[in-house]
This record gives sequence, structure tokens and C-alpha cells, in this order.
Amino acid sequence: MATTFSNPTVFSPTQFRRELFFTRFGLNECQMRYPLSKQKRVVSQIKASVTETPSVTENGFSSGSELVKPNTKNLRILVAGGGIGGLVFALAAKKKGFDVVVFERDVSAIRGEGQYRGPIQIQSNALAALEAIDLDVADEVMKAGCITGDRINGLVDGISGTWYVKFDTFSPAAERGLPVTRVISRMTLQKILARAVGEDIILNDSNVVDFVDDGNKVTVTLDNGEVYEGDMLVGADGIRSKVRENLFGPTDAVYSGYTCYTGIADFVPSDIESVGETYVESVFCRYRVFLGHKQYFVSSDVGAGKMQWYAFYNEAPGGVDAPNAKKERLLKIFDGWCDNVTDLILATDEEAILRRDIYDLAPSFTWGRGRVTLLGDSIHAMQPNMGQGGCMAIEDSYQLALEVEKAWSESVEANRPIDVVSALKSYEETRKLRVAIIHGMARMAAIMASTYKAYLGVGLGPLSFLTKFRIPHPGRVGGRFFIDIAMPQMLSWVLGGNSSKLEGRPLSCRLSDKASDQLPLWFRDDEALERTVIGEWLLLPSGEGTTIEQPISLSMDESKPYIIGSKSHEDFPEKSIVIPSAEVSEKHAQIDYKDGSFFLTDLQSIQGTYLTDKEGRWYRVPPNYPVKIHPSAAIGFGSDQKVALRVKVVRSTPKIEEKKDESVGWSYL
Repeated sequence: MATTFSNPTVFSPTQFRRELFFTRFGLNECQMRYPLSKQKRVVSQIKASVTETPSVTENGFSSGSELVKPNTKNLRILVAGGGIGGLVFALAAKKKGFDVVVFERDVSAIRGEGQYRGPIQIQSNALAALEAIDLDVADEVMKAGCITGDRINGLVDGISGTWYVKFDTFSPAAERGLPVTRVISRMTLQKILARAVGEDIILNDSNVVDFVDDGNKVTVTLDNGEVYEGDMLVGADGIRSKVRENLFGPTDAVYSGYTCYTGIADFVPSDIESVGETYVESVFCRYRVFLGHKQYFVSSDVGAGKMQWYAFYNEAPGGVDAPNAKKERLLKIFDGWCDNVTDLILATDEEAILRRDIYDLAPSFTWGRGRVTLLGDSIHAMQPNMGQGGCMAIEDSYQLALEVEKAWSESVEANRPIDVVSALKSYEETRKLRVAIIHGMARMAAIMASTYKAYLGVGLGPLSFLTKFRIPHPGRVGGRFFIDIAMPQMLSWVLGGNSSKLEGRPLSCRLSDKASDQLPLWFRDDEALERTVIGEWLLLPSGEGTTIEQPISLSMDESKPYIIGSKSHEDFPEKSIVIPSAEVSEKHAQIDYKDGSFFLTDLQSIQGTYLTDKEGRWYRVPPNYPVKIHPSAAIGFGSDQKVALRVKVVRSTPKIEEKKDESVGWSYL
């Protein structure tokens, strides 16, 4: 049986090193190396070797000894689970001088071995808490992460790709002197944390399955039968927590109603420098949620030329896809959605697409009992829609370590044993309300994202034909008004509402955390945001009567416009796009590039030239009047638009050789 030291004791140098070894590892090693019948004898031998105890001053230093040692805070903390929450808390406790042991079922997950696990968003509130815990570790995390908070983020209509609401996550951070939100590989984050905690503290193949709290200590049992003792136990073992089950009995996770496909692709959108992610609108987008009825799609830039995405679809849990069929199914589910969604799915390798059903836990206002408490997903697993699951675990870790340290200081001042139970209760009371609110926000976000209806007729069965008229749904209009008012306050509270409670971090933004001077303009003006597109503008065949088979790349040369017609015009300096069709006049329309935008002009054609607006509605272009072409627009010829070209903006384009080939019905001169 292991020995728990409830009061600080100071030993001579040799004895101190030996006692420290056995306090941290020796007794546990004893339990692993000796059968139970021999453990008492071994422990007795250890105790017998400690014969000298130098005097201790009020501050915990020895007097009359050549080597002066600080108070070592002999409080052993056991942590079940080496995920992000468990590791951050272990780091916080270690930095405060406590003895910590982390039991992790599979250390290979921390090292990044096995199946791919995607990036995680660490928002400003969690980064600030990490700074308060360990500034060097926070620096390493922020250097390894990809900044998203300095770009345009928000909600987008899934069909048209137009903005619904933009989110400003930079201002709440800057106003409070907080770091700007990052996205970082989950494996990279866990490696950084594990290295800071120390491999000697993390025990591999150690799965806590049971514990006993006798009021003075906690004894945990692993699935291999090994037994360890400590002064308190922290359950950070996830949504299927064994610690929670032993505390409160079986607790069923709650199915969200959605299965989630996720993937990562080598993909650089045309607007990566302004929108934190997508590719049809600007150069400063990082993170977007594409809204639809009973489905939605999330994409985010994760740095290094990669994009991560999540596709949520409303269906019963437990579904299984046929081999190599995930990608095909996703393209059917999101058929008709904007290029921003379908291009990203197409760019993802089949083997890189994973699927899981989304669960959370019902809110609970009882987090622990006695010397045992919970943190992170083990007590408040939440849906990923707010990006706050891991962030809440980091905040939990900071607060728990702080409360334990306060209790330790009070015990030293009062010259009494530390009141672990009160410390845990204080931690729980401090965290419950904030976590419950954010948990509710995550659920509400899922409801809003999946019940969104862009147009009248969506989800109305026999009346679904109304959608072709593109009449805005009243709920969409009202919802946008509400979100415009509520979102800034909500983001300010989520990202900065906990910052006043953090101790030990500088109240200033990092010099590297800067946003473009144009960011306020991009929030206000969609046209300005659109002008930041950097990429290749292509014309692709769209209508059923269009005979063009290859993409046509548009040159950004103001001196060389394009002429669209049924015949080539080689006698003109312009470039010709030939579409042999009865709907197309010999000299039908012209495309010009000026001041960073492309413009379409109808050249008094007989059948007319048509263009779609951002909602996908067709309108006729006035003769001899240039009209701006927006990314993802369609150009139609004739009143039925059976002959049409679709605009697409990409970072790279297939190589197109200059040729004239009547057999395929197009020419590019």
C-alpha cells in the first residue's frame, strides 16, 4: 500500500532524493514489482531508512543543514486521462509545485501515431488561460498554430455562398489584451503539452477503472490491477469517463441528431489572405459555416496549405458507409451547394475522410464528490459548433490548479492539513455557470445552423418548387437582424469574459497578433471583400446547350478584352470565346478587366445576355452597359439560359493550350 504524506517533511540531501524517488515512483514501482504480500516489508524498509529530520523554518526551509530546500508541497494529485484537459491541468499543477501523476490509456495518441486526428481551434480565452499557466508553453503553441482571429469569419449561405453574418473575433481579444485565436494540429498541441508535463509524470497503458475515496486519500485501480494512492483524483477521461461513472453511476451521452464527416485537404482558397478559409470571396477569411436545411458545412484554414472541414448531416446514429463511399455520399448530400463546399470535398482523399456521430452530455451542476472532481469532456462534453470544447477544458484546468494552490497556502498559514474537499467545491462553483451557458450556446448554434432556410419553399415538400424563385425566407431576415445585434456581445463574453480572473499573465496583445488595416472595411463592405480575391478566373461550361468542354482562363489585362460570339473575330485585337449556338450572336458580349474586377457588356445581342446575382437569380444585362461579374456568377445566352458559362475562381488551374478545335466546339486565341 502506498504512503500519502499529508504534511511537508524535509530530509537530508541523500535521504531527500531517495524519499522523493519513492514518493513519486518508488511505492508504485514496488506495487508493480512485488506481490501484495511483500509490499508491507518493502515500505517498512523505506520508512526505516529515514532517520534524520532537520528542523523546518516557517517558510519550509531546513535550518542547520548545508543544503537549503524549499517546501515541496507534498500533495499528490492523480489525473485520469492524458488528453488536452488532463495534460493542461497536470502542467498547471506541476508549475505550482504539486506532485502529479497522469494515467493515460494510450500514449501513442499523444505522440501522433495511429489514425489521423485533425486540428483543434484554441480561442483567445483558452490561450490567455494557457499563458497564465505557462507563458513558454503558450508561446510554443501560438508559434505552432495558424492565426484565424485576424481574418473574416462567419456564417454563409450554403447554396449561394453569400455572407449571412460575419464574426469579429479580433476586437474582443485586442480590447482585453488577449492572444488572437489559433488553429493547431491536435497532435502538435498534445506533444507540446506532454513534453512540458514530462514523460516521467505520464504513465502509459494506465486506464483508471475504479477508485475509493476514504475521506483522507483516494485509491485508484487500473484495468491491469495496479493500485495507486493520492490526495485527490481529477477525472479528465473524456465523454465516456470511468471516473464519472464511478461517481454518479452510468450516464448516457446525448446524440445531437447529426453525424459528422471530417477531412483535411491540400487546398489553398483564392481568398485565404482575407477570409479565413473560403475561396470565392476575398483574401481574409479563415473560418466559415455554410448553412443549410438539416445539414451544414464548416471549413477552416489550418495553415501549411491545408484546409480542414466538417460536414454535418441530420440522420439516425450508427450509420456505416460502404468501403470508399464517403466522398461519393457527401457529394450527393451537398449537391447544388456552392463551390466553396464541393471543391473542398473533391480535393480531399477518400482515405482522409472520417465519420463519427456527434454526442454531448446533458448539463450537470454536480461535478464531483469528496476528493474527486471532473474537468473537460468528462463532465461537460459539448457539441463542436462553438469551438469551445477544448477551450473550456483549459479554463477548467487553470481554475482547478488555482483553487488547490489557494487551499495549500491557507493550510500553511493556518498550520493545518490542506482542505482538498473545499478547494474542489470552490473550483466547481466557479466554473459551473460559465460552462453551462457556453454548453447551451453550442446546442443552439447547431439548431440555428441546421434549421436555416434561405428561401421560401425549403423543407416544404410539395411546395419546394417555390425555391426556384429565390424569395428570401422571413426567418432568415429576422435571424440575421437578431444575430447582428447579439453576436458581438456573445463573442465578447465567450472570448474575454474569463480574462479578469486570470493571474500571472501580461495584459497586452502580442505584436505578432495584428490584423489588416482593411479588416473593418471588409466587415462592412462585401464589395471591398470581394476585390481581395487572388486567383485564376475561369469560365466553365454550365448550360445543357453549351458545347465548350474545357475551362477558359480569363486574363487580368485591361488592354485585351474578350469577345463572346458564335464566330471567331481574329481581325480584332481582342481574344475570342467562340460558342457555336443559335442562342449566341456573332458578336454577342464582351468581358473587360478594370480596377481589379471583371465586367460583362451585352453588345446589343438579339437573344440577350443574362447574369446571376449573388443569390443566384437571373437578370438581363442592359445593352452597352458594363455590369460587374462576381465570383461564382453564371453568364447565360438567350432567355432560357440553356447556353451558359459559370465563373469560378481558383488558386491553380489546369494547363490550357492555345488552340482552335471546332470538333470540341470552342476556341481560345
